[in-house]
Amino acid sequence: MKTSRLSFTVAGALVFAGASLMMASDIDHLTKMTFSQPVEVPGKVLPAGTYMFRLLDAASERNVVEIYNADQTRLEHVVLTIPDERMKASGKTIVQFAETPAGSPEALKAWFYPGDNIGQEFVYPHDRAVQLAKATNQPVYSTRSDVSSYARSHVKSSHDEGATKLKQAPVKVVQPNGEETELPSGQQER
Repeated sequence: MKTSRLSFTVAGALVFAGASLMMASDIDHLTKMTFSQPVEVPGKVLPAGTYMFRLLDAASERNVVEIYNADQTRLEHVVLTIPDERMKASGKTIVQFAETPAGSPEALKAWFYPGDNIGQEFVYPHDRAVQLAKATNQPVYSTRSDVSSYARSHVKSSHDEGATKLKQAPVKVVQPNGEETELPSGQQER
């Protein structure tokens, strides 16, 4: 296993994952991220490169994050997130990674937009969430792979059927011992 810390500030991400964050947009939290190594997001490993992360609907308890190529001409992937809170907001983008076994890409755990103390914690397919929870000895959000796969392939906008199904996908918390628990009451589906 890698012995890296479980979360990093942008500076830590620059050193460990080779990510650089270059621009951001307040409305949809559009953020440009460049990774010098492959990075895992729920359901996909992004090759090294530049990506644009965009929050589809910021006014929701469950959010959908779209990941585009550098010039935003191709949607690379769509992921479900749950709000994550930090005690103190930062003036910079904060990216947190989960520890992964040696030889595998770092798994993106959470993303915080500059100035926000509420960020996006990524929801992984169940089997991968179990692996990450055991590797990190920390709880990991999970959803059924079949629901999220269908919805990801059908998301076109924040109000379409794919986005709605993705936001409504059942989400559990996988504990390090492999047990599943319900979401904390403040994060239950509304």
